[in-house]
Amino acid sequence: MGEEPVGKITHYFDKIGVGVISLSAPLAVGERIRVQAHEGPFEQTVQSLQVEHQSIPKGAAGQAVGLKLDKVAHEGNVVLRITP
Repeated sequence: MGEEPVGKITHYFDKIGVGVISLSAPLAVGERIRVQAHEGPFEQTVQSLQVEHQSIPKGAAGQAVGLKLDKVAHEGNVVLRITP
């Protein structure tokens, strides 16, 4: 199992638990990610991605996407895709 960077958190909405990720690589619903958070890394499966309040199946490099996160994240946290 490996990991590859897919982007960084640029904003976190704490009231709704959503992070905005500036993608440096494609990311799709169903993939596993690890967020390198200040309180310690956590893993989760991408349940949904949104752009401008519209659900999308996959985000492309260069896009900023919203993602519901299981734990608190902060601006600058690195997001990694977990590969089999």
